[in-house]
Amino acid sequence: MPWVVLCFPLCPMRLLCGEVRERLKKQVAEMKEKFPGFTPGLAILQVGNRDDSNLYINMKLKAAAEIGISANHIKLPNTATEAEVLKCIASLNGDPAIHGFIVQLPLDSDKPINTEKITNAVSPEKDVDGLSSINAGKLSRGDLGDCFIPCTPKGCMELISQTGIQVAGKRAVVIGRSKIVGAPMHDLLLWNHATVTTCHSKTSTLAEEVGKADILVVAAGKAEMVKGEWIKPGAIVIDCGINHVPDSTKASGKRVVGDVAYNTAKEKASYITPVPGGVGPMTVAMLMQVLHVESAQRFLEKFQPGKWNIQYNQLTLKMPVPSDIEISRSCIPKPIDQVAKEVGLLPDEMELYGQTKAKVQLSALKRLKNQPDGKYVVVTGITPTPLGEGKSTTTIGLVQALGAHLHQNVFACVRQPSQGPTFGIKGGAAGGGYSQVIPMEEFNLHLTGDIHLTQNDQALYNRLVPSVNGVRKFSEIQIRRLQKLGINKTDPTTLTKEEVNMFVRLDIDPATITWQRVLDTNDRFLRKITIGQSPTEKGFSRTAQFDITVSSEIMAVLALSDSLDDMKMRLGRMVVASSKRGEPVTTDDLGVTGALAVLMKDAVKPNLMQTLEGTPVFVHAGPFANIAHGNSSVLADKIALKLVGKEGFVVTEAGFGADIGMEKFFNIKCRYSGLRPHVVVLVATVRALKMHGGGPAVTAGVPLPKEYTEENLQLLAKGCSNLSKQIQNARMFGVPVVVAVNAFKTDTKAELALVVQQAKEAGAFDAVECTHWAEGGKGAVALAQAVQRASQTPSNFRFLYNVELPVIDKIRLIAQQIYGASDIELLPEAQEKVTLYTKQGFGNLPICMAKTHLSLSHDPEQKGAPTGFILPIRDIRASVGAGFLYPLVGTLESPLCYLHKSVMFSWTCS
Repeated sequence: MPWVVLCFPLCPMRLLCGEVRERLKKQVAEMKEKFPGFTPGLAILQVGNRDDSNLYINMKLKAAAEIGISANHIKLPNTATEAEVLKCIASLNGDPAIHGFIVQLPLDSDKPINTEKITNAVSPEKDVDGLSSINAGKLSRGDLGDCFIPCTPKGCMELISQTGIQVAGKRAVVIGRSKIVGAPMHDLLLWNHATVTTCHSKTSTLAEEVGKADILVVAAGKAEMVKGEWIKPGAIVIDCGINHVPDSTKASGKRVVGDVAYNTAKEKASYITPVPGGVGPMTVAMLMQVLHVESAQRFLEKFQPGKWNIQYNQLTLKMPVPSDIEISRSCIPKPIDQVAKEVGLLPDEMELYGQTKAKVQLSALKRLKNQPDGKYVVVTGITPTPLGEGKSTTTIGLVQALGAHLHQNVFACVRQPSQGPTFGIKGGAAGGGYSQVIPMEEFNLHLTGDIHLTQNDQALYNRLVPSVNGVRKFSEIQIRRLQKLGINKTDPTTLTKEEVNMFVRLDIDPATITWQRVLDTNDRFLRKITIGQSPTEKGFSRTAQFDITVSSEIMAVLALSDSLDDMKMRLGRMVVASSKRGEPVTTDDLGVTGALAVLMKDAVKPNLMQTLEGTPVFVHAGPFANIAHGNSSVLADKIALKLVGKEGFVVTEAGFGADIGMEKFFNIKCRYSGLRPHVVVLVATVRALKMHGGGPAVTAGVPLPKEYTEENLQLLAKGCSNLSKQIQNARMFGVPVVVAVNAFKTDTKAELALVVQQAKEAGAFDAVECTHWAEGGKGAVALAQAVQRASQTPSNFRFLYNVELPVIDKIRLIAQQIYGASDIELLPEAQEKVTLYTKQGFGNLPICMAKTHLSLSHDPEQKGAPTGFILPIRDIRASVGAGFLYPLVGTLESPLCYLHKSVMFSWTCS
């Protein structure tokens, strides 16, 4: 009596595979809905052009398209070398859009290729064929949940499970020992508790062994080698073979058969797979399942924003607190590639600079573009003393508290210090005490190097637009210059003499050149220099100067760019001088935009570092807070906001006090970035507030007078007028304010309590005493909790002014609303610039006020919250590439020269 074949004839087989594919199609759709912009990606690498390989690959590509998986077929010629194949595999390993890929075997190449080397080159987490030694080793050890299982054996197990017959306790025979089917099939059956025998073509008692099998899996590659009479009655038979035998009845002269004689075997087997249409379709279905269920889901679990698995460093606190450099050197930082992995960055998105710092590719932002942003927090301060009040250390302390102590995803985004003041050892930018970025020396000094680039008209024209093989052609940048000149021609031979003259002659007025050389270390003798004295310069000598590097407009451009293309556009519109006709001359006019962009292509990538407690930090860009906007880069903030996820936090710092850095953060940086802040953290100290209350002058290097080291509540209360005004300034933008009272050891409990009380009465959401300098993140936990609460409240962010307002009106609004002035006064030079810039089309740029940071007014001696004063505007200058005008306020020493002073403490507040 023949056994009834219940499960495996062709139609039920197709039905079963169809059910698997429909289930996968639904799961892929759900995955795409849950993670917008994400699609599981499969790549198939083929060498050569074998017909059977083409058939299998087409089946896989079709199945992938049916269920919504993105599939790429990479086909190398049969002349491909081993090195070329390995190079292609390395590229696929690093491609974040590819979550699994297979190397189609055999490799059909004329060149010798080591197949073992090729399969082992595939990254184990993408090896959906399970052929690498790592995956094979895990399978042989029984680690089934931590490896990829080859799809054919996996499909065979799925077919066996559909019979409803338990594998455990059964006798199984596997014929074939290949790494693709036989060997992994043996391991799968074994770890599913079958008693397994592996046979092959050399097994002398093959028929006898087959006759004992309850489950028979055949993958020998020999047509109909297993005869029907060998098979045990009622056995399950899985035929993995595909062979061609002659058949004159077929148009091709051949037909496909398996390794089992099907017609006789089906009379004895309870279940048997047909060939073709049996194992093949299920193998493809299993490939899709492995790619989707295992590879893609593992990828999402590993790299999904909002699910960081981060290792924090445990601080060993000492009293008294050691020096910053001692603390930095006492802590061993994590390898930076580990930090990157913890926060969800991919290996190919990193460029390592040693063990402690790395650059992050902008492709990370593109990959994460559909992820929601986290909470955006800006740290600012009251008007400081010359010693600084600890914004940077508060920034780092806050992120350490949010991360290491409250276990929130959090990123700090800070500026890169300049080497100018005392070779960059400026209090502030790196933080201090137990709240700093490490390693301190690398942070402060150089980092990754981002800061450290007469003939007649016709002769000039011939050089600018040379004839190549008898043909002249304008470059893209030359076309832009012609358009700027109003010359709408694209054929170089059609320009008139007058148009050629306009095109080749910039006609720069040397007295108007604003573009200076830069240096990032101190040398005060270079403030004014004479250049062009060499005989080769043909008498074109003039007075020039060196500026400090971070005052260069390129630094502001770097900080405000949101892509490489945007940076190139901004670089191209930087104004370097005016022509004798009063027209702006740009870097685009000079034809150097492309060269500048090439020089800056690496600098545009944010630098990844870490804090003492192991929380991630982006250190990127370092524009000044007076002639520029004083904030770290837009790109760093954007990438960090995506990485932390919806419930995470990004904490950045604005230079100087809230009247300068915070105002520019809102009106310039947020305007260009499109980002909207959730919380303002305003740093205040008892010391600074006593100064604003009428205390003696605070001087760097001189011991503090007793008014600052002894309790004086009256002086403190009077000085809280500055705190109140800065709280008012922050709330003017519609953002909740949390005051961080940075406690010093000389502060009394009564003084600290008074500041907290005054802050709350002035409208702060909360005010918290902090001891992060001495205790690291532990000392800022209360601050972090207050920030969390504040971030849940509505943020009705708004700009202070509309950029379409006249230049004078925008300046007046800032002076009156932020500084407390009654009005402004423009000196003649400033008035001329208003007229000039408006005429040149720059009147709709935002305003970046350059004034003293030591007072709300233009006079550094005026403390507290002065009102009723007239704010004098001495001059106005333009950073057209960066995108703002910067008025010079009062008698402030030229910002570019002032910043060269080699007095470390004059920098601590910036």
